[in-house]
Amino acid sequence: MSRTRRAGALVAAVLLLTGCGFRGAYSFDLPGGADVGADPYRVQIEFADVLDLVPQSGVRVADVPVGRVEEITLADDWTAVVTVEVAGDVDLPANAVAMIGQSSLLGEKYVELAAPGTEPPTGELADGGRIPLDRTNRNVEVEELLGALSLVLNGGGLAQLQTISSELGQALEGREDAVRDTLTQLDTFIGGLDQQKTEINRALDSVDALATTLAAGTGTLTTALDTIGPGLDVVEQQRDLLVGMLESLARLGDVGTRVINQAGANTVEDLRLLQPVLSQLAAAGPDLTEALDLLLTYPFPASSLSTLHTRQDLRTGGYALFTNMTATLDLDLSELLCRYVIDPLTGALRVVDLADPAARACTAASAATQGGGGPPATGGSGTGTAPTFSLPTLPDLTGVVPDLTGPTGGLPGLPRIGGTP
Repeated sequence: MSRTRRAGALVAAVLLLTGCGFRGAYSFDLPGGADVGADPYRVQIEFADVLDLVPQSGVRVADVPVGRVEEITLADDWTAVVTVEVAGDVDLPANAVAMIGQSSLLGEKYVELAAPGTEPPTGELADGGRIPLDRTNRNVEVEELLGALSLVLNGGGLAQLQTISSELGQALEGREDAVRDTLTQLDTFIGGLDQQKTEINRALDSVDALATTLAAGTGTLTTALDTIGPGLDVVEQQRDLLVGMLESLARLGDVGTRVINQAGANTVEDLRLLQPVLSQLAAAGPDLTEALDLLLTYPFPASSLSTLHTRQDLRTGGYALFTNMTATLDLDLSELLCRYVIDPLTGALRVVDLADPAARACTAASAATQGGGGPPATGGSGTGTAPTFSLPTLPDLTGVVPDLTGPTGGLPGLPRIGGTP
């Protein structure tokens, strides 16, 4: 009876284990594990697939055991949540990553914890922490590797590799030099592109800037393309005239070329003969400019135009043009007459200096005659003394010569001498 009961219990246990997903040795917890100390902390880790990871599996940091797997559960979103115990003296950042590793080809699975490699560590992983699914991963299983290799060897493209090699050999047979030359030119071309990559990048940036500008002016370009149609119609209508004009221009070019070729030597000679004239004109440039400046304002210099004035003529009602001018007039007839003498030897009129003794004697004689007090002065002729002159006394001109210095003096249109205009 006891044997029957034992057999039935064993069958029931086997059926129960089979219905609950019994996986053989993988379904048993591993004994032992790393020593987590007296003050461990627990961390939950999310995995998309935990493979055959079981409780009591190891937890490692840098391949050093630091804890063990305590529990494996299934979340509502069909994600595996692994709860691990880690020794309290193990410091990990809050953004740590986790991965399921394997100790050897057929060895046990374990959980590997590490600091992130793509970003700086931040915070501290503490009790109750959670590593999300986006920071977890797992290694490739041996079964997956063998299955992929079997797929390549059996149903992949490996079988066609011999065919590809054979066809490639037939295609290159007899063309080795051409292929070698092509590869050499390709290497030179790629090397040149590599040396000019900076210029190429700059050209691409310029094209990008141009494309941006064109994109900004899309409306303007659209309007221009829409309105250019009538202009093209006019050009199409006048196509014959344009063609005729271009043909005539071509004939004119032929004639001009022939004329230049025939008259080239004469033109060069004319230019050579014209060079002295142009050189003299260039040398006389400053003087010619000043002469033209005086010619336009003759008889006054251009600098005096700012001082020209006008005055109304009281007799005619017109206007006279004048400018301020200072002049010294010597109306002494004795000096004027004594400066000109007749040379007794030649009979020619000669000008003498007033400092000459003969000129001084002549001046003294003229003064004595005008004063009525003495005989005329005499001097030796031809011996350095002036000839004898008898100067008539000027009559009284009072009333004949107008007074130019009085308050009402001055001729019409001219300023008063010595007065204010």
